[in-house]
Formats: sequence, structure tokens, C-alpha cells
Amino acid sequence: MQNVLTGKRILVTQASEFMGPAFCDVFAEQGADVVRSEAALTEVGAAEKVIADAGAIDVLVANLSILAPSTPATEVGDAEWRDVFAALVDPLPRLIKAVVPVFKQRGGGRVLAIGSASALRGMKRASTYSAARGAQLAYVQAVGVELAPQNIQVNAIAQNFVDNPTYFPPTVQANPRFQERLAREVPLGRLVAAREDALFAAYLCSDAASCFVGQVFPLSGGWATR
Repeated sequence: MQNVLTGKRILVTQASEFMGPAFCDVFAEQGADVVRSEAALTEVGAAEKVIADAGAIDVLVANLSILAPSTPATEVGDAEWRDVFAALVDPLPRLIKAVVPVFKQRGGGRVLAIGSASALRGMKRASTYSAARGAQLAYVQAVGVELAPQNIQVNAIAQNFVDNPTYFPPTVQANPRFQERLAREVPLGRLVAAREDALFAAYLCSDAASCFVGQVFPLSGGWATR
């Protein structure tokens, strides 16, 4: 796969977190003009400003992350619930509402949300995070169907056990207990490489992937589908 994004202008949110660094590098390698935004998106109006500042774009990659709380479900407080949803859920409709007029003016566009497979398979002590990631995916499915007739494709990657600095930093990967967990729970037997994920995302952002509508693609080394 070479230069599949030539001529594409792609906005990546939270570009220094989660999959942002790998995506920006691979997208640029594949010929894209990458707009990197590191702005926080929790405040009202922040998402709209990011879209306005980016100018004309062909693709929005909604890369949203927050460190996942590990609170038992019966101990989750209102503040934790609100904070996680404010970081992961609330910015997504704001971003899409702001970018749709840009895409309409250009005759179409694409949104790729980077979510989590924790919404597809139960995880202990992850109720708040999993619920927020699930809301992301449900929103993508609904909006994808709604916007497809306007030549706007909205899809998502639901990932877990992918190498990234937010959820699997070097300190975690070096822990023998984590390596035992990988061998026990992930059929692939290792983390999915950041570059592998980024190349798949590049394909989904390319013209070759114009047939997908409101789809959620699990990417977890087999963890989500075992």
C-alpha cells in the first residue's frame, strides 16, 4: 500500500495521545497533508474551534482518549461518569456537527472515530470507560447511516491491545504480569503494532474504502472476537 492518501487533507484530534502519533506519521507517509490538533475538547465550543481552525479537510480522525478509571461499578461516582463521558462522548457529535458543512461544501468527506473494543466485550472494573466507548460506537453506527446519502462516510475502529503511549506505555509492556495476560487473553499473542493499526486506518481514510457505512471494525489481536 503506497500513497493511498495523496491529495487528502486529514485532521487528527488529540494528535499527541492514543493513536495520534502513529496515525500522523503513517498518514503523512501515505501522502496526506496532516493537520495535527492537540487541543483539549472537553469544553463547549472547543471542538467547533478545532474544525474552524483546520480549514478545508477531506477526513476527520476523531482520536479521543482518557486514562481509563478502574473503579468497581458499584463505587463509580457521578463525577467520574461525567468526566469520562465529557472526554470521550460529548466531543464526537460536536466535531461531526461542525465538520458536516465543510464536507458538504467539498462534495463529501469521511470521519473515522478511534474507539475501544472494551465496548464489545465485558471487562471488570471498566464500566464507566466501556459505557462511554459503547456510546461512541452506537453514535457512529447511527450517524453513519444518516450521513451516507450525502457522500459522508462515518466509521470506527474499536481497538484493544494495540501499542500506544496512552494505554500501553513501556512501563506496562515491561511488566511480566502484562506479558502473561497477553499470552493468556490475546490469540495473536502480542500487541498489535501501532503501524499495523495506522495502515488500516489509512486504508479506511482512502478512496478505496468508500463503501463502508456506519461500520465498527474490531482490531484487538482476536481479543474482542475470541
